[in-house]
Amino acid sequence: MRFDIDRLQTFYGSALGRMAHEMVAKRVSALWPTADGLDVLGLGHADALLEPYRAGARRVISAAPDLQGAERWPAEGKGLTTLVEDERLPFPDALFDRIIVCHALEEAESPHRLLRELWRVAAPEARILIIVAHRRGLWARAESTPFGHGRPYTRSQLNRLLEEAMFLPQASARAVYAPPINWGIISAAGDAWERMGRFAWSGFGGVLMIEAMKRLYIEPGTPARGRRVVKVAPQKRSLRAPVDKIRE
Repeated sequence: MRFDIDRLQTFYGSALGRMAHEMVAKRVSALWPTADGLDVLGLGHADALLEPYRAGARRVISAAPDLQGAERWPAEGKGLTTLVEDERLPFPDALFDRIIVCHALEEAESPHRLLRELWRVAAPEARILIIVAHRRGLWARAESTPFGHGRPYTRSQLNRLLEEAMFLPQASARAVYAPPINWGIISAAGDAWERMGRFAWSGFGGVLMIEAMKRLYIEPGTPARGRRVVKVAPQKRSLRAPVDKIRE
């Protein structure tokens, strides 16, 4: 069973949850500072990560798995949230230029089928950002948080899963190095933990983030890890924003 919306709200309403969100959001904004003129989708529990793009994006939609539930977002004005089935997203093909997946992949019944459905709704050369619990971090063992539920991943495991779904990994980062303990002295020092973690134990961040690009064709008859991607020109359907790489 998924970590439901009530528990997600409780966690992200706590000091520890706010700190975790802030550390992840800083990495997301460094990767995608704007999404002006683009169509943006968030899947899972991504409302707060989508908020910075509402002003400039052409379209922003927050999709929550039906077994998780959703809260109204934004609080005022037109609602931008919808409940969906993981493997049957109610969107046309090739619609979204940017996709953020947070608290969705770990508890999906079939991660591969979910990624293939995301591939379907992604525009040519679209960028997808997967945010998951890192298998080697402490947060994957913290059952009181949403990162302690479902399948955590290593970078190689997630890269392989993305490649099999016809996405090409582009950049990766880890975040949230503070221990998952809801003490004020810890949650108030998130930036210090991040700086120290990247320097002292860079491989053990609690959250793993991988950006990948949609590819349209892969030559048949070759194994997933050795397939050669055939590049095609993207359709002229929307402005493409430049992408900055995540830096460790």
